[in-house]
Formats: sequence, structure tokens, C-alpha cells
Amino acid sequence: MGTTQLDSVPEPKYWHLKTVLGEALDSDFAVGEILPNERDLAARFGVARATLRQALEQLELEGRLQRRRGVGTTVAPPRMGVDVSTTEHTWPGAGEDAWRTVDCTMVVPPPAVARLLDTDTGEETHTVRRLRVTHGQSVAAELLYIPASSVPELSAIDAPSGTARARAVLRELQRLDLEGQDRAVELGSARVDDAKELDRLPGAPVLIVTTRYFTEGRTAAVSVATYRADTCRLTFGDSGDLEISHHNEERRAS
Repeated sequence: MGTTQLDSVPEPKYWHLKTVLGEALDSDFAVGEILPNERDLAARFGVARATLRQALEQLELEGRLQRRRGVGTTVAPPRMGVDVSTTEHTWPGAGEDAWRTVDCTMVVPPPAVARLLDTDTGEETHTVRRLRVTHGQSVAAELLYIPASSVPELSAIDAPSGTARARAVLRELQRLDLEGQDRAVELGSARVDDAKELDRLPGAPVLIVTTRYFTEGRTAAVSVATYRADTCRLTFGDSGDLEISHHNEERRAS
């Protein structure tokens, strides 16, 4: 990568630098290659390290770069498509599910999830943790919240803990008649637990997909799935609507 003069550029320096770096990634670097350290890059382009970090953060958000523990900043592979359509109305764990069950515990869900489930404050729910693996890489981590009222026949004797209990919870959930589901996607930051499972740094950009599953006119379960924003491109079925929310105003677009 050569040097470039940024002082006369009318747009923000970091934005122009992002464009220059992006072109260099296409021509001078291979997928997986480690970039020079921030000090060398900042000196090469004649910018402050804060400006360089802004440009690198934008490229990471766009999926061009990855920050990896103990490795540094590397050139990311092309994003892989991950189907999150609602065209197949099935319960989690049913059929050819792409998720791998990890564990199940009883926890009090976050307030936002509790409101979706319409559970009492402080009420614990069965919380199943699952991972989604594509081409041998963990691309998403999910927490599936299921209130006890949705799985009343669950036997603690048959499934005391861990993966066995998680599978038992999912089997009981599948006994219900699924009436429908809705899904919302938003940009977020990786929590510590999710970052570790997805080989990301805490605070890295992620896509959060929240899904509600309905039966008998109520919410039977809520899934909060965290997808790697740097490697995933979420795809939706042709028949699904995209719900766009802005503050308190909502509209629908097909």
C-alpha cells in the first residue's frame, strides 16, 4: 500500500482512508492475511491513530476485516449467506435444524424478553443455549427462552441438566401447535459470552435476530440469536415481510 495525501480531501479523513484501505485490501492482500500494526499504518498514511481506528472499524463493520484474539486484524473472507426466513414454520430443534444444542439453565430473562413472554418480574425461564455452525465456523450464538408454562410436562428426573435437559425442553416445546412467528433484526455489540463462542472481541459489531414463537394466541418462546456481522449476510424468504421500526413509528415493506 502506498501513501496518500488526505489533508485536501473534503470528506472526513477516516472515510476517505476507509476507501483507500478497501482498495488496497482488494489488490494487495489475501484473505486471512494479517495487516501491519496500527502504528505502521498510521505513519504510512500520515494520519492519527484515532483516524485509522475509525477507518478500520468501518471496514470491520462492512465485513472486510476481522479482529481476532492473539492474531490481530486480518482480511475477512466473503460473507456467507445465512437463511433466517420464516417460510418454514417449525419449532427450534425440529426437522433439519442448523443449530447445535449446548446447554440449558434456569435464569431470569432480560426485561425486554420478559415483556415479550409476558412473564412475571423475576420469574425464571428455561434458557437453552445453542450454536449455529456453517462450514465448520461458529457464526451465531442463541439464547432460547422458554417459560415453564410452555413445557408443563417436562420431567426433571429424565433430564436433570446440561445438553440432555436442553433437548428435553425442545422436545416438549414441539408438542405445541406452532401458530406463527415474527422476527426482528438490529445491529448490536457482542457480549462477553457471545464474543468468546464466536471468536470475536467483546463489543465487536453483531447482528441480533429476535424471534417470537406463537401458540394459542400467546408467545410460547423467544429466541435471541447473535450473528457475526463480519461474516454473515442474512437472507429472508421471498414470502416474508420486512418490518422496519424507527423510534415509536413502524411501517411495513414487502
